[in-house]
Amino acid sequence: MDAKAAAKAVKQGDVSSVYLLYGSEKFQMREFAEFLETQLIPKEDRDFAIVHMDLGETPIQAVVEEAETVPFMVQKKLVFVRDTSFFTAAKDNGKVEHKPEALLEYLNNPADYSVIVFMVGAEKLDERKKVVKAVKKAGVSLSFAPLGGEDLLRWVDKQIRNRGCSLREGAAEAIVRNAGTSLQTLAGEIEKLCLYAGDGGTIDTSTVDMLVARSTEQNVFALVEDIANLRLDKALGIYYELLKQREEPIKIAALITRQFRIILQVKTLSAQSYSQQQIASQLGLHPYAVKIAGEQARKFESARLEGILNHLANLDYQMKTGAVDKVLGIELFLLRLGA
Repeated sequence: MDAKAAAKAVKQGDVSSVYLLYGSEKFQMREFAEFLETQLIPKEDRDFAIVHMDLGETPIQAVVEEAETVPFMVQKKLVFVRDTSFFTAAKDNGKVEHKPEALLEYLNNPADYSVIVFMVGAEKLDERKKVVKAVKKAGVSLSFAPLGGEDLLRWVDKQIRNRGCSLREGAAEAIVRNAGTSLQTLAGEIEKLCLYAGDGGTIDTSTVDMLVARSTEQNVFALVEDIANLRLDKALGIYYELLKQREEPIKIAALITRQFRIILQVKTLSAQSYSQQQIASQLGLHPYAVKIAGEQARKFESARLEGILNHLANLDYQMKTGAVDKVLGIELFLLRLGA
C-alpha cells in the first residue's frame, strides 16, 4: 500500500491501529501525519488527543502504556512516535532500555481508541526484527522515498494549482533547477511565487529566475547544463556571478568536477540497463538529479567525459600549486569546452 491508498482508506473510515512511516522524504511523511491528525481528531480536541513521544528518550513500553490509557475528554487519540533505531539497523545509543515484547503483545489486541504512528527517519527498516514484521502484519507500513524526475515536476505543478495559480511551459523545471529537490524548500518557494502572482496568476520562467535564488550547487548544476547545451555565454555569466558572490574558484571547480563525474557514472550505469531509481540508489542521488544527468550524458561521448575529468584534475593541481591563476584557469576551461 502507498500513501495515496492509505489516505483513501482513512477517508472511508478504514483506520489502522498502527502506522509505520519511514523514508528519507520527511516532508511527505509529515504531510501524511498531518492528514491523519485532521481526519481523525477534531480541532477542538487536539490539545487532549495528540501525544508526541521519542524512542530515543522513552522506552517502547511507555508508548504502549500511553496507547492503552483511555483518552481524557475525547473519543480517540493519536500517539506520534519518533524513532531512529528501534525499527532500523542503526546502532542504539543504549540510553533507553526497550522491551519489544510489550509492543508485540499490544499488537495482538490494540486499543480501539488509540492510533500509534511511528515516524522513522531512515530509508530502510530492519526486516530481521520481529517488531518490524509484527507492525507490518498488524498495521500499515508506508515508505516515503524521494520523488522521481517526472513525479517531482507533477508535485510542483499540483502544489501551484492547489494555490490557485498556473505554470507556463518550463516553469516547473525552472523552480526545481533553482531551488533544488528538497520538498520543504520547494514548498516555501512555491508559496512565495504564488503570493507574487496572485490568485489566478501565471508563473513563467522569468518570474522564477527573478524570485527564486539559486545556491552555489544549483548554480553549478545550471552552468553544466548550459555547457551541455552549448550555451557558453550563459555558462560564463553564471561563473562570473558566482565570483561576484565571492565563491572560491577551487570550490567551483570541485563542484563542476562532481557534476561531470555524476554524468559519466549515470551514462555508464544506463548503458548497463540500470533504471533511474537503481542509479539513484547506487550513487546516493535524488532521482531528479539522475534524470537531468541522464539527459546531459546523451550529449557527451564517454571518452570526452573522461577527458574533461582528466582536464579538471590537472586544473585542480595547477590552481592549488599556483601554476595558473584560479579565476583565469576556470574561464579558459569553459572556453575550451565551448570551442
